[in-house]
Amino acid sequence: MILFFLTSGLFLGWSLGANDASHIFGSAVGSKMVSFRKAAIIASLFFILGAVIQGSGTSHTLDKLGAVNALGGSFTLALAAAITIYMMTKFALPISTTQAIVGAIIGWNFFTGNSTDSRTLGKIVSAWVAGPVIGAAFAILLYIVLKKFKRSTRIHLIRFESYIKTGLILVGAFGAYSLGANNIANVMGVFVSAFHLQDLNLYFFTLNSSQQLFLLGGIACATGILTYSWKVMNTIGSNILELSSEAALVVVLAQALVLFIFSSTGLSNLIASTGLPPIPMVPVSSSQVIVGCILGIGLYKGARNINFRVLGEIGLGWIITPVASGLLTFFLLFFMKNIFGINVGSKSGVAADLPTMADNTAALGQTDVSGIVKYFLLGLIIFGTIGVVFYILLENKKRKEMQRSEEKFWKNMK
Repeated sequence: MILFFLTSGLFLGWSLGANDASHIFGSAVGSKMVSFRKAAIIASLFFILGAVIQGSGTSHTLDKLGAVNALGGSFTLALAAAITIYMMTKFALPISTTQAIVGAIIGWNFFTGNSTDSRTLGKIVSAWVAGPVIGAAFAILLYIVLKKFKRSTRIHLIRFESYIKTGLILVGAFGAYSLGANNIANVMGVFVSAFHLQDLNLYFFTLNSSQQLFLLGGIACATGILTYSWKVMNTIGSNILELSSEAALVVVLAQALVLFIFSSTGLSNLIASTGLPPIPMVPVSSSQVIVGCILGIGLYKGARNINFRVLGEIGLGWIITPVASGLLTFFLLFFMKNIFGINVGSKSGVAADLPTMADNTAALGQTDVSGIVKYFLLGLIIFGTIGVVFYILLENKKRKEMQRSEEKFWKNMK
C-alpha cells in the first residue's frame, strides 16, 4: 500500500529528472563538449548522492508551507505536480518544478482549509526572484575571470578546449549534486510528514525515514534523466543562446553555486554565527537560475544573440505552472475524497490524526457508489477539456515550427 501511494512521487521524480537535467548539462551538451549519454550518467549518480546526503534542509521549508498530514493528500499533490510538469515537458519548456509543487501545496491548503504560511511563501517567491539575479551575477563574474585567465596564460587553443571539457564534467557533477540536494524536496517533501519508515541499517551508514524517501526519489529522477531529458537539454543548451565552450562551463558552475548556497545548512549556520542573517533553506527554481545565468552571459555580450521568443515561451511556462498545478490539485483532491473515500488531509495538521494504512483500505470499501457515475462523467468533462486544450496548443506549436522550417528553407534557397 505504501508503494502505491509513493507512485505519484516517483512519477514526479521521473518528470523532474526529465526536465531539470537540462539545467546541469544542457549547456555542455548544446555546445557539443559532452555527449548526452555521459552527461546523463554523471548527472544521475551525483543527483542521488546530493538528495540522500544533503536533501533534508529544503524539505523543512515546504513542510512549513503546508504540512500534508495524510498519504492520500501526499499522493494527490505529487500526482498533480507530476502531470503539470509532464505536460509542460511535452512542449520542451524548462519549467519550474518548485513552482509546480508549491502550487500543489497551496491547492491542498485551500481544499483542506489550512492557512498558507505567508512568511514561508514569501521566502520561496523571493528566492524565485533572487535566484536568476544571483545566477546572472555569478555567470558574468566567472566569465570575466575565465576570459582574463585565458588571455594571461596564452594557453594553446586545443589544450584549453581539453581543460574546458574536463571542467564541464567536474562542475556538471557538482551541479547535479547541488540539484539533488536542493530539489529533492520538490519530489518527496510532501511525503515526509505523512508517514515514517524504520531506519535502514546499511552497515557503513544508516538511512533515516527521510533519507530513504530521498533515495527512492533520487532513483526516480535518475530514470527521468536517462530516458527523457534530451528535448529540454536541447532547448536550454542551444535555443536560448548559442554558447561557446567557456560560456557553457561558466553557466553550469554559476547555477551549481546558487543551488548549493540555498541548500547548505552548514554554510547557513556559518554565516549566522558571524551575526549575519542565515541563508534560507529554500528549494530554488533551477530552471529560473540557469536561464538567469545564460541571460547574464547574453547581456554581457551585448544581448544580440539572445532568442527572446524562446525566452518568452519559458516565462509563460513559469506563470502557467503554479496556477495549473494548484487547480489540478484541488480537483484531484475532490475526486480522491468523494469518490474513493480516501483521507486526503485535515485542517488540524496534528500528527496524531494521521490515517493508518488500514483506515485508507477500509475507506475504499465504504465508498458510496450512488454518485460515482455522476462524478465520473464530470471528471471526463474536466480532464477531457484539459486534454483538448493541451492538444490544440501542441498542434499549434508543431504548425509554427513547420512554418519556421519552411521559411528558413526558402531563405537559404535565395
